[in-house]
Amino acid sequence: MASPGPAGASSANVLAAELFEDLGPRYDSLAEVLSFGQNGRWRRELVRHVAPARPLRILDVATGTAGVAIALARSTRAKITGVDISEPMLASGRQRLRSLGLEDRIELQVARAEELPFTAESFDAVSFTYLLRYVHEPDAAVAELARVLRPGGVMASLDFYLPPSLAWLTAWRLYTRGLLPVAGFALGGRAWWGVGRFLGPNIEAHYRRWPLERIVEAWRAAGMEDVGHRVMSLGGGLVMWGAKRQIG
Repeated sequence: MASPGPAGASSANVLAAELFEDLGPRYDSLAEVLSFGQNGRWRRELVRHVAPARPLRILDVATGTAGVAIALARSTRAKITGVDISEPMLASGRQRLRSLGLEDRIELQVARAEELPFTAESFDAVSFTYLLRYVHEPDAAVAELARVLRPGGVMASLDFYLPPSLAWLTAWRLYTRGLLPVAGFALGGRAWWGVGRFLGPNIEAHYRRWPLERIVEAWRAAGMEDVGHRVMSLGGGLVMWGAKRQIG
C-alpha cells in the first residue's frame, strides 16, 4: 500500500501517491515513449519561460523523478528545490541526481503543493508539472505556489490537455482509452496499465471542472499577471506562464 504522503494529505494527494508509487525507475523513459516524445518538448517550452529571468532560486513542484529540475539546472545557474508527495519517485530522482553529479544543485524533499514548508517570497521562480489534477482545490494550490514566489518572479507549468479539434479529440480518446493502457502494460507492467486506464478519463474530468479560462483566472487571482499559455502537440499538452505582480 502506498504511503499517504505528507501530513494533511487529501484524498486527491493519496490517489496521486498510490498511482505513482511504482513508476519511478522507468518513469522518464516510458513517459517519452508513450507520449511519442512530446513530454520532452513540453518540458523545453516550460524551461523557455523560466530561464531568461535568470533565477537564482527555483522551486519545482510535483518534481517526481526531477526531470524538470534537471532541465532547469542545465539552463540556469539556480539552486533548485524539488518537492513531491511521492517518496518512491523522489528516491528515483535522487539516484538520477547522483549519476549526473547534480546533488549540489538540486535538493529533493517530500511536501504538498497546498502547504509548502517555505516562507513567503522565498523563490525567484516556481515551476510545476502535472499537478492540478491531483489536488482537491486547484485555485488554493496555485495561490500557495504564488505565495512562495517573490514579486516579479516567474511561474510556469505544464500538463496534459484536450485536443480542440473533434477529429483529434476522437483519436486522442482512442489512444488514451485503448492503446495507452495496453502499451503501458507491455512496456512497464501492471503499474503502467493502471496509469494508462486512469489518465484519459481523469484529464477530461479535470477540464470539465476546470476549463482553461478558469485556470487562467486562478493564476490572476493569486497575483500573477501577463498570464499566457500555449496549447501544444495538436492539443495534447498545455504550457502556462506568468509573473507575480510587483507592489508599488
